[in-house]
Amino acid sequence: MKAIVYERTGPSSVLVLQDRPLTSPGPGQVRVRVVVSGVNPTDWKSRAGSGTGSKLEAPKVPNQDGAGVIDELGPGVTGLSLGDRVWLWDVAWGSTEGTAQEYVVVPAAQTVALPDTESFDTGASLGIPALTAHRALTSNQNGPARLSPGSLEGQVVLVTGGAGAVGHAAIQLARWAGATVITTVSGERKGELARQAGAHYVINYRTDNVPQAVLRVAPNGVDTLVDVNAPANIGTDLEVLKPGGTISIYAAAPGESLAIPIRESMAKNVQYQFVLTYTVTDQQKTAAVAAVTDALKAGALRVGNEHGLPLTRFRLEETAAAHDAVEQGFVGKILIDVSAS
Repeated sequence: MKAIVYERTGPSSVLVLQDRPLTSPGPGQVRVRVVVSGVNPTDWKSRAGSGTGSKLEAPKVPNQDGAGVIDELGPGVTGLSLGDRVWLWDVAWGSTEGTAQEYVVVPAAQTVALPDTESFDTGASLGIPALTAHRALTSNQNGPARLSPGSLEGQVVLVTGGAGAVGHAAIQLARWAGATVITTVSGERKGELARQAGAHYVINYRTDNVPQAVLRVAPNGVDTLVDVNAPANIGTDLEVLKPGGTISIYAAAPGESLAIPIRESMAKNVQYQFVLTYTVTDQQKTAAVAAVTDALKAGALRVGNEHGLPLTRFRLEETAAAHDAVEQGFVGKILIDVSAS
């Protein structure tokens, strides 16, 4: 089979295409023929040597997310069948095997049924973004541990960077759960994407007064804030957050720090929640996978231009370019076509 591997961390040029032997799954494992691999910022950061848990065991295949078809079952696997269409999560975490290869062996628990009505593109776009968004949206101490229709009814959620992959998933999940969703973006094109994703209110932070615009919609403040850039936004966040509200922070540049205004945070009894989907508890991960599965079945998680997440495609041998595209901040989702569906 064909696989992309790297033997050392560094720039995208360390990624090379190799032939590798097929391996069979062991007890509790399945082998998946990967159709589409999804690329996230965590993938290029780990490859570059700057990601959490990035100690390299070489050779390593990159990419956490993907979707494909089960083609072999290991001993003891139940509830899955040959030919099942599935999406995958956290594949490369703590492993040398990612989804940038034609076949991957994974624990059966890391494969989730993909409805026949959903594409492999959707499946490969879920993993990191959707599970991160779920944890961010359920981190409020006054909210649910698992999202479901109506579970955020009456709550207001503010998503910064609504045109990004996590922001897109947060908008869709919050809308599905019944929240009023506000998002901030940097321009009209991104604003249109956020509207297509389902945001009720879109604010251009380059031209609008964000606190005034948010408080017009939510005079009492927002319940939960899903923040992609807390160091830049912390002042505004504290202005618009409801007393007792939660700021969920899921992104940072390597070595970046956050200066928290202590008295202003104390005055509102603010809860800060830092989110890394890899290291949440088993209960939190189980709840996230279950909720994302339900939202997917309901048609609430969709990708593509018409749903606010444009897709940019690369071939397997172009994985280095796909990593570069994510690092350079391409708008939308970067996908790698690995094998024919």
